[in-house]
Amino acid sequence: MKTACHFAPVLYIFLATILLLGCQQKTPEAVLEKPNILFILSDDHTSQAWGIYGGVLERYVQNGNIKRLAREGAVLNNAFCTNSICSPSRASILTGQYSHLNQVYTLREPLPVGHPNIAKTFSENGYHTALIGKWHLYRQPEGFDYFNVLPNQGVYWNPVLKTKEGWKDGTDGSGGRVYEGFSTDVITDLTVEHLKQRDTTKPFLMFCHFKATHEPFDYPERFASLYKDVEIPEPESLLDFGPETTGRTFGGQILERLGMRWDEATKNPDKFWTGYPGLPYPLDGLDSVQKRKKIYQKLVKDFMRSGAAIDDNIGKLLDYLEEEGLAENTIVIYTADQGYFLGEHGFFDKRLIYEESMRMPFVVRYPKKIKGGQRIDDIILNIDFPALLSDYAGIEKPKYMQGESFREVLEGNTPENWRKQMYYRYWLHHPHRPAHFGIRDNRYKLAFFYGQGLGMNGASEETTTPQWEFYDLQKDPNELHNAYGEAEYADIIADMKKALLEERKRYGDLDASRPEMTSILEGLFE
Repeated sequence: MKTACHFAPVLYIFLATILLLGCQQKTPEAVLEKPNILFILSDDHTSQAWGIYGGVLERYVQNGNIKRLAREGAVLNNAFCTNSICSPSRASILTGQYSHLNQVYTLREPLPVGHPNIAKTFSENGYHTALIGKWHLYRQPEGFDYFNVLPNQGVYWNPVLKTKEGWKDGTDGSGGRVYEGFSTDVITDLTVEHLKQRDTTKPFLMFCHFKATHEPFDYPERFASLYKDVEIPEPESLLDFGPETTGRTFGGQILERLGMRWDEATKNPDKFWTGYPGLPYPLDGLDSVQKRKKIYQKLVKDFMRSGAAIDDNIGKLLDYLEEEGLAENTIVIYTADQGYFLGEHGFFDKRLIYEESMRMPFVVRYPKKIKGGQRIDDIILNIDFPALLSDYAGIEKPKYMQGESFREVLEGNTPENWRKQMYYRYWLHHPHRPAHFGIRDNRYKLAFFYGQGLGMNGASEETTTPQWEFYDLQKDPNELHNAYGEAEYADIIADMKKALLEERKRYGDLDASRPEMTSILEGLFE
């Protein structure tokens, strides 16, 4: 008769084999311990129109689902883009690099073939990567397991989206497919459909990119009567009619030009580059103040209607995650590629280093790691976004990324050496909005409008006189007084010039190969 001791070696071998097999075979459940990521990006959906950053629109915007994310996640109060225009900001989000490194400076450059990006990095580390919606980087996306994107800007109604099959670079959508409906609704439905069909053995990195709220600020019929017969409050600086009132050094993109676009689209709908909702919108017979006020009302109402459709669809995406049991293990981010002027300074559009333009509204939810209801004041940049996502995915930060993960910031442990200032540069020069670079810290902002096109795609060859601007954001949060040259700020400005040069060196943006900048930069930081 065999004793228990005779069976012990056999039992040990059996248990060891089971443990070894368990270590060698990763189940789908084990793989899914890495978080899924849903990155929702809109176009121009500025912080003033989110309703969670204060301001005159706070009580008017429809934002139930943005508020839902804010309650359950963290809101960044000081997230900024490094170049406030669509394509460059998107390139920075994908690469973690400033424009001079990823080579997307304006609206007409693609990412270079073979350039590293976060989709490639995540695919190489076991993630399913997908992009649906606005791309706006001209050439076929690289690194994505699946993409279905708008050609160029795309259209609001019955949009064409194109995949790898039949792809043609640029604005050509002839190889794509028409999807009936309003673009924000279409892009959301396609995103949910793709997530339902994904490989569930892999975590996903899903980019859902809306065209809204980009000009012409269109919206679905269900929001057509929203704000009807409602007078929307005006920003303090709506009636800023020129540089002489604030000391700014350029004219800017004034609201009257938007009114002219509406007029042209009404008179020549077949020739103008786009149509607008709610036309005709007559402005004849009004004085300058009446005209600006009337233009503002249409702009801001259309913009908020377009934003309401975004909020609606964020709700659909969040509900899908809840229904599928994915919410707990999915990082959800909603942000916009930059800010936008909604009448401040009498402007529309973006591009500038001013607050309304460069600030990116941003909310992130990740129940496992990020405490809900937070408001974070640390300075975060769009080049930081891919580093953060890599960190949460357990991927060592790739060397190509200039940005830094702000995971510790989100989790309440801001590092002592976290940035106290940020560097900004806008390249698409025009006399109304000169090319410039600058620096912003927690109180002050210094900008140098060098006014050179530098041969950039789409830039004006008409140069402007180099000018400095300086703002004390504590005393002058709306940037209504250029205090450059005032004695009380002389030492501060001198220090900021030194800091600006340090930032340019840090990121390797020194214009060494641009001879037209040599004389302009000589002695500039002394």
